[in-house]
Amino acid sequence: MTRALAPGSASLYVGRMSNENSAAGPDPIDLARRDLAKSLPKRFYAEADVGLRDGLPTLLLDGRPARTPARRPLAHVSEAAMRLVAAEWAAQGETIDPATMPATRLVNVAIDAVGARMAEVADDVVAYAGSDLVCYRAEEPDSLVAAEAAAWDPALDWGRRALGARFALAAGVMHVAQPAEATDAVRRRVAAIDDPLTLAGLHAMTALLGSALLALAVLDGAFSAEQAWRAAHVGEDHQMRLWGADAEALARRARRWEEMRAAAALVNAVSPPRVI
Repeated sequence: MTRALAPGSASLYVGRMSNENSAAGPDPIDLARRDLAKSLPKRFYAEADVGLRDGLPTLLLDGRPARTPARRPLAHVSEAAMRLVAAEWAAQGETIDPATMPATRLVNVAIDAVGARMAEVADDVVAYAGSDLVCYRAEEPDSLVAAEAAAWDPALDWGRRALGARFALAAGVMHVAQPAEATDAVRRRVAAIDDPLTLAGLHAMTALLGSALLALAVLDGAFSAEQAWRAAHVGEDHQMRLWGADAEALARRARRWEEMRAAAALVNAVSPPRVI
């Protein structure tokens, strides 16, 4: 299924340090980074704040209301959420770098896309539950089996308790069909979300984690964003302990974590989590 609505990692590629005096000449990746940085728009405002416009907390740049890429007001009923957006704009330097503004990107997606496609986005979250990360377990080594159980069993326990969803587990990567009762329980929980930003944040977390259960546990306060993130990377962390860390993979993971952190902060700002 196409994951078109998840905010992508719109971030600069961190390449190797270049040595322009080397026989090989300048590093092309480093040159590409410089070209991309040159194309970033200049900062055109002095202050970013939040103020009421037409009854909604709105991002104000030097007192003027900001707009989304589709020219809609960059506003939401949650002032706390909009203050997260304003903080990103205030933190910009001489240029405006969207790679450092995950909350802004997610609010834009919620306003310009998700609001008109709530059912489709909800269906995509439920589709993840049909092949949820926490249901596919390693068979060996014992250390990984134990690590997955410690990280993922609490999410399954929460799903049974809070959602009434009992998921089937599978060994390895062979697909296992989940009981209709389990996915229906997830569908009911997701269908109860009527705010586009909350749904956009849930969808983003689901895609980043590979797990609807972990994302819903964050939404409802059963897991912290950090706890869910660690759980989603149990296998990767196990591999790194065995074979060492890959710098580029860690850089990509750090960028994705910033998206996860922003999504969790936004949904918690809209509606404080209710621990179940």
